[in-house]
Amino acid sequence: MTLRIQRSSDDQNTTVRLSGRLVASHCQALSDQIESSTGMIILDLEEVTLVDLASVQFLARCEAAGAELLHCCPYIREWISRERAREGKV
Repeated sequence: MTLRIQRSSDDQNTTVRLSGRLVASHCQALSDQIESSTGMIILDLEEVTLVDLASVQFLARCEAAGAELLHCCPYIREWISRERAREGKV
């Protein structure tokens, strides 16, 4: 399965809904979607089934830049926390 990216926006928020496997090769396309968005960025991860290290690091950078990670499953949240701690960015 690949990654499906759906974007919707209103006057204040842009929600990017992700479905499937988020791996390193998808990060540039996702970054492009975020850069072309306006307002608060919300990444809806409810239907993400698998991530790799590069995508976890990408999500951590997005969150640090102010994006909200909505419906982030516990294993991804824990992995992000561990990566931040490992990098000394607790």
